[in-house]
Amino acid sequence: MMYSLIIVDDEVKIREGIANLFPWEQNGFEIKGLFSNGKQALDYLQKNPTDVVMTDIQMPVMNGLELSTFIANEFPDTIHVFLTGYQDFQYMHTAILNRAADYLLKPIKYEELLTCIENIRKKLDKKNNIRTEPSVDSSYYGQIIARVQEYLKTNYRTATLEEAAVTVNLSPNYLSKIFKEKSGMGFSDYLNRIRMEKAAELLKDISYKHYEIADLIGYDNPKNFSRAFKQYYHVTPREFRDQNLGSKENR
Repeated sequence: MMYSLIIVDDEVKIREGIANLFPWEQNGFEIKGLFSNGKQALDYLQKNPTDVVMTDIQMPVMNGLELSTFIANEFPDTIHVFLTGYQDFQYMHTAILNRAADYLLKPIKYEELLTCIENIRKKLDKKNNIRTEPSVDSSYYGQIIARVQEYLKTNYRTATLEEAAVTVNLSPNYLSKIFKEKSGMGFSDYLNRIRMEKAAELLKDISYKHYEIADLIGYDNPKNFSRAFKQYYHVTPREFRDQNLGSKENR
């Protein structure tokens, strides 16, 4: 089931940025309108039942607090969230009185918006007696994990968590968290596995020297490479090479 959502903000870049840069449909929402002030949003709500309103506070004609009061009194089934650059006690107090679902500070962090939307969807699913389908989340997260894994397979020599986070537009801490949750393996462990498997492949080619292999998979110090390899395979690179070359010779 798709839930309807509108965004209200007098800054064009902000409302269009939120609309276009977040995977709404993959998280169960369809954006039905973008409005520059509370009056436009209220006119729309009076004619169109809407599940969620995300609104700025400081806007011309009708601000977000006034819109929030109308929603609380006239559209009690509509969930609303504040998007604001003001960490003001009075604003927060009004948000609590009007039963706002959340109060997100600008610039809005991707993971905070994602958490907010996930919580709202769960609340709406419960109200509508719908069992939350994991496929909505898993399809989105699955794409994130697949992109990161592809990045690691291509850039294992120089890969970093920070660079991987940039490729999927998440913070490093949040990417680290969901990567482990969804893939069952930490980012560093996955990178180490790719490096070790590549090292094992190269060790089977006698033309590569040990220090060259260390450099090719991202180790500046050959001793650190040998230590990591032995920890992973329980044999040294030299022992691994001898075992594999010996098995070929005995065929």
